[in-house]
Amino acid sequence: MIAEDQLLTREGVARVLAAGGVEVVAQVGDAEALVRSVALDSPDVAVVDIRLPPTHTDEGLRAADRIRAQFPATGVLILSQYVEAEYIAPLIMSGAVRVGYLLKDRVLEPSTLVDAVHRVVAGECVIDPALVAELIAPRAASGALAGLSQREREVLSLIAEGLTNAGIAQRLGLSERTVEVHAQRIFTKLGLPDGKHVNRRVVSALVFLGLRTTAR
Repeated sequence: MIAEDQLLTREGVARVLAAGGVEVVAQVGDAEALVRSVALDSPDVAVVDIRLPPTHTDEGLRAADRIRAQFPATGVLILSQYVEAEYIAPLIMSGAVRVGYLLKDRVLEPSTLVDAVHRVVAGECVIDPALVAELIAPRAASGALAGLSQREREVLSLIAEGLTNAGIAQRLGLSERTVEVHAQRIFTKLGLPDGKHVNRRVVSALVFLGLRTTAR
């Protein structure tokens, strides 16, 4: 399902997804129509513009929060024209599963958009690399990250993008076991507790993104 008030963009997203083998069950132009359509059609994922009528501020994001609360079986992939870092913290903290945040430029990269949809449906958290790069660039050698090696920072940056250990291994040309070892060392160096009530991948990503300065 697609929620986008600009007709040409909405049609473009629909065509890219359809060409990638993704069935588009509905297209809507505002947040209320989105929530109604999700309730009616129960899609696997909703692709949502962050700015929808009437104010074009954060209606799409608020609709996404409603969908995640009322229809948890539906994943949400937020599209944004710009890097809007203030929105990523609640998106991650809301559960960090079946959610994603991509820049609209990714619509021009069909494989990236289709892959993001599949990853969200599979239960992953997908974060646009451009957002990660902008947020961590000035912090890469400071604060809680100072004790990490270059390879550990690379692994952590990919954790922050939402990749699994298998995905990180493929990206970096490492074995999955090696990635697992790096991840465990990262969690230890960041002082993250190992417990069923703490998702260390999520907390480490937040530390990396600079959205939390201490790990509780």
